[in-house]
Amino acid sequence: MLAGKRILLIIGGGIAAYKALELVRLIQKAGGSVTPVLTRAGSEFVTPLSVGALAKSKVHEALFDLTSEAEMGHIELSRSADLLVVAPATADLLAKMAGGRADDLASTLLLATDKRVLVAPAMNVRMWQHPATQRNLGVLRADGVLMVGPDEGEMACGEYGPGRMAEPAAIVQAILEAIGAALGGGPLAGRHVVVTSGPTHEAIDPVRYIANRSSGAQGAALGAALRDLGARVTFVTGPAAVPPPGGVQVVRVETAAEMAAAVEAALPADAAVMAAAVADWRIANVSGQKLKKDRSGKAPALEFAENPDILALVSQGSRRPRLVVGFAAETTDVVAHATAKRARKGCDWIVANDVSPGTGIMGGAENAVTLISDAGAEVWPRMGKDEVARQLAARIAEALR
Repeated sequence: MLAGKRILLIIGGGIAAYKALELVRLIQKAGGSVTPVLTRAGSEFVTPLSVGALAKSKVHEALFDLTSEAEMGHIELSRSADLLVVAPATADLLAKMAGGRADDLASTLLLATDKRVLVAPAMNVRMWQHPATQRNLGVLRADGVLMVGPDEGEMACGEYGPGRMAEPAAIVQAILEAIGAALGGGPLAGRHVVVTSGPTHEAIDPVRYIANRSSGAQGAALGAALRDLGARVTFVTGPAAVPPPGGVQVVRVETAAEMAAAVEAALPADAAVMAAAVADWRIANVSGQKLKKDRSGKAPALEFAENPDILALVSQGSRRPRLVVGFAAETTDVVAHATAKRARKGCDWIVANDVSPGTGIMGGAENAVTLISDAGAEVWPRMGKDEVARQLAARIAEALR
């Protein structure tokens, strides 16, 4: 499956570095070759001897290697590989990548490469959830960096949550998908998928609007995951806090009406994934001037009108995609409400989640979803939004096969 493919494996400094040894073995078992790069911190967890023996290759550690740099080794290493893999990708390595730093061999290779990069994050749950890490991840997604994991589980420090590095077998699967997409292959090669993402803003007057708390993170992750499987993605996004993924066609809108028109213009498609949190209502009597307080203290009367139902329009339209996936953000009776929504809208699947106060899901880094289809309600464990996207994209590829 990886016959003749060259993987440049950067091993960061974390307790999960021991998994990199098994990763080397599995890549070789799939037919690929591994050129290992060990960071200074990584060498505190695994030795150059063990890595080199398994990889059957020289282990590269120093940027200022006289022999290698006489031949511009960091340029050659970064461009001779078919794919760069960072496992474990520590918070520090991710920050360096997002900031474009190049102060050691690993970060220099990542900045000098013209090939795709796949990272397998691994860190303490608090580090993973920190706004700085999530901000860096958003930058990397927008730059087209691929991600696998992290998983949720018990940490070496005794805490529990997301941050465990994905298992080597899952990383190999992500490598296969990345290589396939880079070659114009992948299970969704030749398929067109429309993805909607983010909130919509409905004007009250020239300076005010109504909206919701959606960050667009799940939609952006889905766009990236579908792209990574080879799909041609049309990404219709409202004014989201998270940047859109690279390598997709981005259509920016503000209102629900604009989003409906953009989706209609993007059809036909093989699949539509309606992840946007579209406002159900708009203001019918939008003021052309900023509304001002008067001395009576009486609030202005706002007249509401119903917005177009984009999911129903796509599901029931004459150019209906083969697969239509809707989302349902609920605060009570999640499965019951989502199941009724699926029947009412006419879509194939509904991805339901509980966004009630205290869950931290709306605008957060994680999601806990239930996939509702003809087969019933399938509860998924809480995981990072990237991993939800990867699993959902794999299901979409399977359905369209």
